[in-house]
Amino acid sequence: QVQLVESGGGLVQAGDSLRLSCAASGRTFSGNAMGWFRQAPGKEREFVAAINWSSSSTSYADSVKGRFTISRDNTKNTVYLQMNSLKPEDTAVYYCAARKKSYQVIDSAAYDYWGQGTQVTVSS
Repeated sequence: QVQLVESGGGLVQAGDSLRLSCAASGRTFSGNAMGWFRQAPGKEREFVAAINWSSSSTSYADSVKGRFTISRDNTKNTVYLQMNSLKPEDTAVYYCAARKKSYQVIDSAAYDYWGQGTQVTVSS
């Protein structure tokens, strides 16, 4: 079992930056692929970014490529999402997720553990 707690969300203006953190605890972390997803009001949850266990491979949604960066620190059991050049359309609840497997995928159904989410609001 892996417990995930997100932090770092908030209200910012368009063009600003935020860094989300996801602290993991439980049975294992370093062997798990990790992902970030988001859900805006009235919309389905969507993939944002993912990283494999060793940080050697990452994946991004086209909408965030070049603006967001996912990273992890296995010594701190933490995964990060650095978000730059934020846009109003980035407004959503952001969720951290973990897989039991070591390689990342973009399908939310493939993730086994989820955090409670952190709100990110970007004003224009």
